[in-house]
Amino acid sequence: MAYHRGVLRPGDPLPASEAESVVVCGFIACDLRPFNPLIASLPRLLHIPSTGVGHWVAQLLDQAVAESRGRRAGSAVVLERVSEVVFIDAARQYLESLPEDALSWLAALRDRHVGRVISLLHEMPAEPWTVDELGQRVGLSRSALHERFVQLVGLPPMQYLTNWRMQLGAGLLRNGEAKVAAVAQEIGYDSEAAFSRAFKRAVGIPPAAWRKEQRRA
Repeated sequence: MAYHRGVLRPGDPLPASEAESVVVCGFIACDLRPFNPLIASLPRLLHIPSTGVGHWVAQLLDQAVAESRGRRAGSAVVLERVSEVVFIDAARQYLESLPEDALSWLAALRDRHVGRVISLLHEMPAEPWTVDELGQRVGLSRSALHERFVQLVGLPPMQYLTNWRMQLGAGLLRNGEAKVAAVAQEIGYDSEAAFSRAFKRAVGIPPAAWRKEQRRA
């Protein structure tokens, strides 16, 4: 749809070179609950100036417009991937714009100690991690790691691990058919009872009830 020289023209594409503004709308879905540190670290409205956007992003957006208009086979998959890549680039631009003394999960990724700990927890969530073990991996004492992690992320390393396990567990429950006991084992819990207690503290209801609720929705 174009609005050109005072005339609204539904279905009439206007050359971008003649437009004062070009608006491309997209959508990307994500799980906010029970724990999404990335989304929690981003502002509600994120504006990236055009001067900070790479040429390849503009080409991707042009391709997204073409796919949206063409409705070719596989267009939905292409548009989904374009949305993901553009979102990742926007988050990266925002991260690079943060001041050196910023305190947030995104800012913590830049810290060579805390960022590495977060990577370890995400890569191997089922490991029986302790703060001592994590400190040894990144070259910090237990107390120094705990203090630095809390300062940047806002919660202790083991609490972060629990929250991340709940996020992974929620995804497995919602999208798969595995029994609760199998989900518990996959994310690092020795027993279904221990996982159920942790999940209920985080979400408010037991895993099985949460799965049923999500599928009804």
